[in-house]
Order: sequence, then C-alpha cells, then structure tokens
Amino acid sequence: MALRKRVVVVGLGSIGRRHARLLHQRADMDVQFCEPSRDMLALAYRDVGELPVHHSYEEALGANPDFVVIATPHQLHGEQTVEALKRGIHVLCEKPMSDRLEDARKMLAAAEESDALLSVGFMLHFNPLLLRLKELIDGGVLGRVMAVQYKVGSYITLVNSRSRYQADMQGALLMDYAHQPDTIHWLLGKKPRGVYCTGATGGDMEFSSDPNILTLVCDYEEPLVATVTLNYVQMPERQECEVVGDRGWALLDFKLGEIRIGNRENDDITLESFPVVRDEMYQREHQVFLDAIEGRGRLSSPAEEAIVSMEIVEAAMLSRRKKQRVTL
Repeated sequence: MALRKRVVVVGLGSIGRRHARLLHQRADMDVQFCEPSRDMLALAYRDVGELPVHHSYEEALGANPDFVVIATPHQLHGEQTVEALKRGIHVLCEKPMSDRLEDARKMLAAAEESDALLSVGFMLHFNPLLLRLKELIDGGVLGRVMAVQYKVGSYITLVNSRSRYQADMQGALLMDYAHQPDTIHWLLGKKPRGVYCTGATGGDMEFSSDPNILTLVCDYEEPLVATVTLNYVQMPERQECEVVGDRGWALLDFKLGEIRIGNRENDDITLESFPVVRDEMYQREHQVFLDAIEGRGRLSSPAEEAIVSMEIVEAAMLSRRKKQRVTL
C-alpha cells in the first residue's frame, strides 16, 4: 500500500475547511491544520475532526509536508507560497494568487526555479457547465467568438464573510471574483490588450464594499470584447455567462445548472442541464493536482496561466482610479 501524503491546510476559513474536509475523506491523505485562531480551529474540529495542528506557518513547513493548501487572506499568499516552494514543497494556493501583481510575479518566479509545483485554485475549470461551454468553443460550434459577458451578483458573500475584510479592502469585489477574468482567459486562450473598469458603492444594506458594483471591459487584438459585471448587491445570488460567436451563442445559468445553445443556421435553441456539485469540483481539482505531482498530467491552473487574471485585476483597479483604459 502506498504511503499517505502529508498535507497541511493553511488557513481554516470556509474554503480552507472545505479543502481539509474533502482531503481528509481520502484514504491516501494525512491532513493537518495550520491556523492561529482558536475560533477557526473550533469550526474545523466541528467540520473535519480534531486533526494535528500547527500554530505557525514555520512550524507547519517544518513538518515536511508533501504539499500545502494555502487558504489564508490574499495578502499572505505570496510570501507563504514562495517559502514553501523554496523548500521543495508543492503548493495549491487559493485564488487570487495575491493581492498584488508584484507578489504574484514573485510566486511565478519561485515556481519556475523550484522542482515543486504551484497550482492556483481556480476550481471553476471543473464546473460541468463551463467544461461544456469550452467544448462548444474549442469544437467550433459557436464559430469565431466575438463577445463574452460574465455577470455575478452575490450579496450572500458579504453576509457569510466572518472577517468582513471586504469592508476595508479596496477592490475586494475584484479579488473575490478573480475567477471570472481567469475563466474568460481559460475559455478563449487569449489575453486582453487593455482593460477599462468603472464602479460605485451604494445601496441601503447592512454590508458593503468599495466598490460594491463594477463593470470591467477587456479588448483584444481581434474583433472580440469581454465584459465582467460584478456586484455585492443581488440576493438571491445570480451568476450567468454568455458567449456570442458568428455561428451561434451559449448562455449559462449557474444557479439553475442550465446552458442554452443558439444555432444561427437553423434558428434553433437547445437546452442542456448539468448537475453542479461544489464538492465535486474541489475533489476533481485535488485529483488533477495530485496526478501532476506524480507526473501523470499537467496542472489545471499553473502560475504562468493564473497570473493573467492577476494582471487583469490590477489593471482594472488602476483603471478605476485613473478613470481611463489601462494597457496590459
């Protein structure tokens, strides 16, 4: 029987606890915690079990884990990732890569210099709706893609946030939804040449952020425009993605688990449904990461690809401040 891999889950907020719970369910994993907060540890004990605990990151790395899952606040991702990679420890780091592009570049450089692997937690790559959409795009069913519109509205994110960091971190809305710029890049395989972003803060609600509603527009070298509209206002939560090509279009409704596909030639619309189970996306992410460690495949979101989302996010925040388009 193969030896179990030792993994330390660093940071036990809701996403960290999900990683820990799902990894602990595997027979091939020896899961340990790294968390200084007693309150967060209590929640992890409740959700996962009373597993071994490291109260500092240095102590956790000293335990020589095979890999770490970094689910700490954004501003800690860079330093923690680089330190693990320097020690030859594989890293699965939650999105976004960091809160600053400069730190993300250091993470990329560390990954390039290390024999250890770094993958960023863009688990939407395993969403069955998006996998079907990518299949339609790659197969040419929609023709030449000319427009992408991605919309997310999720006030419930602020309600469920325990630390309330969104109230104090400027641009938290973009950081929390770095998934969307990454997803568009993953779907199309194209990097924008420029970004324009505008946003505002408003509404009569208990919780908010700066901004709590925004739109960013990405332009490309070819006839293609992608927009991402985000808000911390809508409740119930909404999430949709529409792709328009010169042969057809597709509209995804993530809450309903449906994709509508329009065909230009026969003026027909078909409806397909996919069950979306959040745990299954993380489980698939874990397996692909572990396979890559064993040399059985590539990472789902290597640093050199994941950093594009960080470039877009930082350009968008600069664009909003300057009120002008920013070139990538």
